[in-house]
Amino acid sequence: MREIVLDTETTGFDPKSGDRIVEIGAVELMGHVATGKTFHEYINPERGMPDEAFQVHGLGDDFLRDKPKFAAVGQAFLDFVGDSKMVIHNAAFDMKFLNFELGKMGLRQLPWEQAIDTLAIARKKFPGSPSSLDALCRRFGIDNGARTLHGALLDSEILAEVYLELIGGKQPDFGLSTRAEPKEGETHTEWTPRPRPVPLPSRLSEKETAAHAEFVGKLGGGAVWLKT
Repeated sequence: MREIVLDTETTGFDPKSGDRIVEIGAVELMGHVATGKTFHEYINPERGMPDEAFQVHGLGDDFLRDKPKFAAVGQAFLDFVGDSKMVIHNAAFDMKFLNFELGKMGLRQLPWEQAIDTLAIARKKFPGSPSSLDALCRRFGIDNGARTLHGALLDSEILAEVYLELIGGKQPDFGLSTRAEPKEGETHTEWTPRPRPVPLPSRLSEKETAAHAEFVGKLGGGAVWLKT
């Protein structure tokens, strides 16, 4: 399953009032694992960068002046996303800006059904608790120390970690999934665990072992711990 975790940075809050995208960052996940493939572009917003936006993003007019306009990167962005689900924090905001720019180009709109909104997931999972990206990083113990300014690619990488925690954490299948047997002449190349030559010592103390034995003794002869 392919998913795209993405973030945009903008000059403000409303594209209809003249605000524009100044950065897009996206990372690819396959089976909830980052593949290393990314999409990242700084974009010339064709307008001045407001002071408050500069303070948030650290992107000034001089830096953005020679960057491509959205029309030059819009198709490449659509090609990267394809029909994969898009994981976005506060998806309504980013989708509003992206579809505004894509509409200006006459390109297809991104349907809402293609988005997975991690903000909505967090609010449902932790009602009444702060749900910002920084707050979720603190909750899950994710290091976001490099996030001194908002940056689309860095935020996408952090959001990917947050997303995996929100859906239960990235867990290995411990070899329990069904795998096809090798055909004649073929051999398995996958790693399989081997028994330990020396069993690990018990981590229970004598006091804990005695307390457990006393507890089991009170359960009678039907206790599962007494069955072999």
